[in-house]
Amino acid sequence: MSIGFRRNPAFSACEKVSVRIAGGKSGRLRFHAFRATMPGMEPLFDKNETLLDICWDNVFKAVFTKETRDSRTALSRLVSAIIGRDLDVLEATANEPAADSTSDRQIRFDINCRTADGERVNVEMCLNPDSYELARLEYYAARLFCSQDIKGEGKTYADLKRTYQIAILVNREFIPGSDFLHEFGYYDHVRGVSLGGKTRILTLELSKLGEVARKEVGEMSNHELWAVFFRYLRDPGMREKLNEIAAREEGIAMAGTVLMGISRNEAERARLESEYKYELDLQSKLGGAKREGLQEGRLEGRLEGRLERDSQLLAFLNRGYTVEDIRRELTGQ
Repeated sequence: MSIGFRRNPAFSACEKVSVRIAGGKSGRLRFHAFRATMPGMEPLFDKNETLLDICWDNVFKAVFTKETRDSRTALSRLVSAIIGRDLDVLEATANEPAADSTSDRQIRFDINCRTADGERVNVEMCLNPDSYELARLEYYAARLFCSQDIKGEGKTYADLKRTYQIAILVNREFIPGSDFLHEFGYYDHVRGVSLGGKTRILTLELSKLGEVARKEVGEMSNHELWAVFFRYLRDPGMREKLNEIAAREEGIAMAGTVLMGISRNEAERARLESEYKYELDLQSKLGGAKREGLQEGRLEGRLEGRLERDSQLLAFLNRGYTVEDIRRELTGQ
């Protein structure tokens, strides 16, 4: 076991404890923690500061795709926490002009990553996922896997790398049960035998975090730390706990630092809020059109029913039926 100490750049005064344990099939396990070393050190998140919501799709991408050390390290730590093993992200793109200016960014684009081992990872924040979200994830997981090029002499299917489709689902639940993190792969559902394939779909349902959020920070796993960070960052009552979380997990501290920089940049904040407003306006218009369509459909149905009834009554009258005869015909009495 080796223990090393160094200052964390995300804090003004903090020391990092890095523990490496050799041995086992995984080679080594690495754990990172931080703790304050100077009394009176200011917390990372001020309870009175209004931050942009990192669960907005465009803010999430702005935080994790900047060409900075903090942004790239935060993304690597996030992916590692969700997948459950250390990964170093070498490349990250948001399928659009990246980077420091968000003026060209669009709504609802995911982050594509390539790790040092060549593995493919797609990460997406879904604030208001659609009812068909799981089918959508399956479709894009397949596309991500098939995007690998194995053409060429000497290459085989064995050269295909693992791929991970990750969805952080904010305001809707899809998977039965109280567990918020799930990993899906191919398996024989009758015999419970895994195919051992190279594609995985991972979902985090943030609406299921009630019990997790009540844990002591020291009892939380890495993926729980990240989930609570995303879900409760804008809750002033949780800022103290979030500062404890940032002090424990390097990636969260770095993501928080990037987010605060964006939130304090008036021009960039205005762009992001404008994009979010556009998304809400579009969603509202579509919802309103659907509601109007349903109302028109109900009205047309009532009119059609009334016309059909009136035609039936006229037919009875033309045949010389009395009112009592018509009543008996309609009621069967």
